[in-house]
Amino acid sequence: MSEYRLEMRDVVKSFPGVKALDHAQLKLKPGTVHALMGENGAGKSTLMKCMFGIYHMDEGELIYEGEKITINGPMDALNRGIAMVHQELQPIPERSIGENIFVGRYPTKGPLKLIDHDKMYADAAKVLQEVHLNFDPHARLGSLSVSQMQLVEIAKAVSADCRVLILDEPTSSLTAAEVEALFTIVNELREKGVAIVYISHKMDEILRISDEVTIMRDGQYIGTWPAKELTTDLIITRMVGRELTNLYPPRENKPGEVVFEVKDFTSINPRSFRNVSFNVRRGEILGVAGLVGAQRTELMEGLFGLRNHTKGTITYEGKELKINQPRDAINHGIAMLTEDRRATGILGVLSIADNVSIASLNKYLIGGMVLNDKKIEELVQENVAKLSIKTPSSKTLIQSLSGGNQQKVLISRWLANDPDVFILDEPTRGIDVGAKYEIYCIIADLAKQGKSVIMISSEMGELIGMSDRIMVMCDGRVTGIVEGKDATQENIMALAAQFE
Repeated sequence: MSEYRLEMRDVVKSFPGVKALDHAQLKLKPGTVHALMGENGAGKSTLMKCMFGIYHMDEGELIYEGEKITINGPMDALNRGIAMVHQELQPIPERSIGENIFVGRYPTKGPLKLIDHDKMYADAAKVLQEVHLNFDPHARLGSLSVSQMQLVEIAKAVSADCRVLILDEPTSSLTAAEVEALFTIVNELREKGVAIVYISHKMDEILRISDEVTIMRDGQYIGTWPAKELTTDLIITRMVGRELTNLYPPRENKPGEVVFEVKDFTSINPRSFRNVSFNVRRGEILGVAGLVGAQRTELMEGLFGLRNHTKGTITYEGKELKINQPRDAINHGIAMLTEDRRATGILGVLSIADNVSIASLNKYLIGGMVLNDKKIEELVQENVAKLSIKTPSSKTLIQSLSGGNQQKVLISRWLANDPDVFILDEPTRGIDVGAKYEIYCIIADLAKQGKSVIMISSEMGELIGMSDRIMVMCDGRVTGIVEGKDATQENIMALAAQFE
């Protein structure tokens, strides 16, 4: 009997122009949490998709419970007891929680194999209780928050009675309390003998929850170590192949006069942002802090014309701007990098060239009618070089890139418009330390050029490390603005929890 529940040996997987996996390895023991770490593009998700049957390996072996097997798709993997919670959720929001849990494998009854709704909802209620979720299985999934949907995905995996569970960035959208709830579930599954693969860029989580850590770099296996022998610095060094002495780039921007000003900005929704006033100087990075529900994203979407407001003014260089839709904001030199890359950022089925140029096509028209493909290609190549985007060509579909490279493409989209004000909502979410540093350098360079940057982040260290000032929100209101040099986690949290 093998000591391993599952082994992946010498796995090779190539895509056009890219060798994503180069003889990668992974060995999972039952009843353990095995962290899989590496920079964006290291091959972590690709390796898991090979295990789960989404991709077919070009070379390599998969040994499951001592037997060499071939997995012919996700349903085959589920039937064998291998489940995966994906980084990018695939919810069916208009259907019930119970239907989402059992989609593709509904219990049936009678000779006509009709769906047994009573059994489905009873089983859904049981599995929700098992993972400590107090949700009504009949409720519409779309009525839940993104973080609650993520917990339902975990319930779905547990319902498959899995023996191997893959968690790909499971806490990217969770609150601190929900992370604790997830860890309770993970510990209970570990005690039941489930082998768990845990992918995350959050070092504190990895060191706290995992038993072993495997590190990958550029599609290759670097090594496996007991978690208790590792430190954050050691993990980073092995991930990137070099020491990162500074997490944030040097600050060379010099904030000037106030150029962007918001006064008494109030949402049409009485439970959202209200009476918000703030300003941003030329060449300044203004961080925006707040707990979940502080309405930071909603405020920025309102400024960008994505949400209606009842009162308030926006001015740039003393001139009042009328913004009723995103096109107005773009025309006034405002850019917005959205919080959710997949849902509201990338156009996944289009190329990198299409994604970079989509917001500035009117600049590349010949005679006002025909696109100048040569000029667009020059624009794309300039940005690929400037932002070090790793891609085989400009024709590559953006969905095939790593998260960090997708984010750089989205930044390139706005750079092409040469805006004056950049709104960046969680610009480094789901991105590894190496790619984060590259994004930080881009942000710092924008400020150095005299651009005004508004950066929302849920990572306190990031806000303190990057911001000239930090605006703190709580329950739709601005509760204070802290100078960057005076900012501490304590004084920011005090303002972030200042409920009326």
